[in-house]
Amino acid sequence: MRRLSSSAVILFLLTLTLSAQSPVDLATVGRIRQEAFQRSQVMDHVWWLSEVYGPRTSGTPAFAAASEWAMKRFTEWGLSNVHQERFAFGQGWVIEKFSAQLLTPQPQILIGAPRNLSRSTAGPITADVVRLELESADDLTKYKGQLRGKIVVVQPVRAVRQLDGRIVLRMTEADFAEAASTPVPADAAPAPPAAAFEAARALGQQLNAFLVAEGAAALLDRGSDSDVSAGGSDLSWQTQRIDSGTIFPGSGGSVDPKAPPQVPSATLAVEHYNRIVRLLARNIPVKLELNIQTSFHPETSQPNGINTIAEIPGSDLAHEVVLLGAHMDGVPYAVGATDNATGSAAMMEALRVIKTLGLKPRRTIRVALWCAEEQGLRGSRAYVQEHYFDFASGTPKAGHETLAAYFNLDNGTGRIRGIWSQANLAAMPIFTRWGAALQDIGWQLVSPRSVSATDHSSFDNAGLPGFQFMQERLDYNSRTHHSNMDAYDRVQRADMVQQATVAAVFAWNAANADEKLPRKPLPTR
Repeated sequence: MRRLSSSAVILFLLTLTLSAQSPVDLATVGRIRQEAFQRSQVMDHVWWLSEVYGPRTSGTPAFAAASEWAMKRFTEWGLSNVHQERFAFGQGWVIEKFSAQLLTPQPQILIGAPRNLSRSTAGPITADVVRLELESADDLTKYKGQLRGKIVVVQPVRAVRQLDGRIVLRMTEADFAEAASTPVPADAAPAPPAAAFEAARALGQQLNAFLVAEGAAALLDRGSDSDVSAGGSDLSWQTQRIDSGTIFPGSGGSVDPKAPPQVPSATLAVEHYNRIVRLLARNIPVKLELNIQTSFHPETSQPNGINTIAEIPGSDLAHEVVLLGAHMDGVPYAVGATDNATGSAAMMEALRVIKTLGLKPRRTIRVALWCAEEQGLRGSRAYVQEHYFDFASGTPKAGHETLAAYFNLDNGTGRIRGIWSQANLAAMPIFTRWGAALQDIGWQLVSPRSVSATDHSSFDNAGLPGFQFMQERLDYNSRTHHSNMDAYDRVQRADMVQQATVAAVFAWNAANADEKLPRKPLPTR
């Protein structure tokens, strides 16, 4: 007899699995699509979150106001159990004012922003710039007694390439083929020597302490290198970050008020930073006027972390929950439109659509807008810790079995092209079936691989069925992610409408399936 190929066997087994599942309610899916496409409000949600409340940095009045606005919307739509859940986060931080101008050798306005959690300068300051050339902490002694009142730069000139790589990332057939497979890891490369890593970290700490002790006025940098892959490990996409005034500031402090102090600091556009370093290399004096004004918002008796929650109650399976989530916090350099007003708006819109249609799900459909994703997934992790799983002991809580699914959005404004299965192979044929009714609007595939670096990881790491949608990156990696250019203007309306539609369809299907999604084994400690 003729032997079936391995691919034919997989297809045969997949067909059997699909035939055993409850049918997709295409009539309701059609109603969801019609409401989501013809009467979309998703761009209005993005507008409020970004233009009015952005930047929504965690632990600040702006974030709290955004949460209150979201709860007001949820209440107006008739959602239930609208509330906040607070958790300890640390101090919030706001940029009040910033300006930087080269005074000598010739005046030039400089593009920049304070580094995250930077302290303020003593008002507008005028100071000479000094370049420190450091190979080790021993080199610091060369500058002792020379830095009081000075503005310091440390990094060398960084080459600025012409834009010749992938900048706007739309998935190609090669990208889809890559996403459809799980690559076999190569033999592990030798880890960098621990001593070298610790030496570099120690040098950074010693530099910070030295600058504070020496009374330096400020530290300027040029941000990270230009070639990166931002926002998770879901594809091996690499893109060239756009310079030309786009900056990606780093950290200049801590949410912990007890952390060692650092001097005020800012990131400049690389082209402007390079000019300063080149002038100093030719022994031409450089003088700047710099003004960094920031404010901190310490935690009091009420924790600063705020997760914002609302739901549509279920019927016969109301104790089980389908959860849609996105982080509502952002970084402070722009209004956080694509990171992540877009994801928050799409998930809000998904619940609005279902509620507006008067649909009655079997399971409760809940939405959560997370706080403090940018500080290590703290909001979603606190929620999982509170309701589902004790991370310290690795022990599920009583509610662990009630979560039917968690779906997350956090990769910008591009449309959804599929979903990452987190190596939950038993869930893949189910997602394939649900996605079939969305192929005409861009749905492409279900990937077998696991991804990380955003809020679904808090659920996946607790043995819960947590998933991240697969999105077109557009210019998220190259221009908007954690930059001063994350603006409402970068948001693509047609893609946002599609995002909300897909999220609503998946939430509805998960809420009404005969069985909860299959689960992977609990993580081992």
